Amino acid sequence: MLLGEATHGTHEFYQARAVLTRRLIAERGFNAVALEADWPDALRLHQYVRGGTRDTRVEEALDDFQRFPRWMWRNAEMRAFVEWLRTHNAARPEGERAGVYGLDLYSLHASMREVVRYLEARDPVAAARARDRYACFDRFGEDAQSYGHATTYGYADSCEEEVLAQLRELRERQVRDGASEQDAHFHAEQNARLARDAEAYYRVMFAGRDESWNLRDTHMADTADALSEYLGRRHGAPARLVIWAHNSHLGDARATQMGDQGELNLGQLLRERHGRETFNVGFTTYTGTVLAAREWDTPGRRRRVRPALPDSYEALFHEVGQPAFLLRMEDLGEAGSALRERRLERAIGVIYAPHSERHSHYFFADLPAQFDAVLHYDITSAVQPLDQDAGHEEEDAADTWPTGM
Repeated sequence: MLLGEATHGTHEFYQARAVLTRRLIAERGFNAVALEADWPDALRLHQYVRGGTRDTRVEEALDDFQRFPRWMWRNAEMRAFVEWLRTHNAARPEGERAGVYGLDLYSLHASMREVVRYLEARDPVAAARARDRYACFDRFGEDAQSYGHATTYGYADSCEEEVLAQLRELRERQVRDGASEQDAHFHAEQNARLARDAEAYYRVMFAGRDESWNLRDTHMADTADALSEYLGRRHGAPARLVIWAHNSHLGDARATQMGDQGELNLGQLLRERHGRETFNVGFTTYTGTVLAAREWDTPGRRRRVRPALPDSYEALFHEVGQPAFLLRMEDLGEAGSALRERRLERAIGVIYAPHSERHSHYFFADLPAQFDAVLHYDITSAVQPLDQDAGHEEEDAADTWPTGM
């Protein structure tokens, strides 16, 4: 079950995903929530919801989400869902508890540290080999983009062979008996695979957007499949995953302008690999407020979202006159042909640029081919961040409206 969002900072989207996910876990036996987040950051949260951590408060369990934008997972809506999942799990046997996992690949250095930490507790000699291999990145410090820039333009040799060698060695390693050891090895292997893919990602990010985007979403799809396979093998029954990510990752790219330009995405790959075993839900909004930054790596602010552009799906849904509704594509019948005429669709990420709204946030799409269902909320509100430096009112709201252009 793929649950999207049209922004990275809308309360209604997080709330709806939480409500749907609670029912999928409690009533339909889903046993994993996979986030558009990095694997090591999500591990602490995973341990908290399954009762295997020293953290006593959900805010502590969310502390590893420190990379920009922190509000994406450190928000009140996420806190409420995590507390529900911890309580739900506590009433169930260990083998029936749902977990939380990360799909993304930005945590190059954190993942390498986790691999070394895993080996240090079990094989100091193997840990030393891993440390020597990963030392290839030391001259670039913690800045993975510096590594990508230097290797792309020939200023330094790449560390490709080192991360590949470490992943191969970890995969060949004999695992001790016991469920906890199997879990620990699986987490270590995913971190080693993340390090391999992140090395490639940062190496190609300066070569072009499409190549790095495709590598990232392929990594997320491969991680979802690896997680599904492991949980199915671990519990002796097919795994059932709920995935939370942006519409741009979950809506089938083949039905969009980005697909025309050579991009693929997670939703497309999972549809291609699993067909009708996937169900893809998109989210839209017409106007309201959103938590978003003005520029990269700056605090999120509560900002007003301009009414959707004419001829967009969002504007069409606004004309329905309902505050919110669910549109299932299989129910459309003949009406589906009109929606299949490509229209503009809006996507707001962690940055909102209303002064260049059409160029920055809109693309053409065939909505019925992109999603299996869409939840539309006509007027939406910003998420409530947990950090005090985020969530303040927009300093100068004038530039979100035509009079400020």
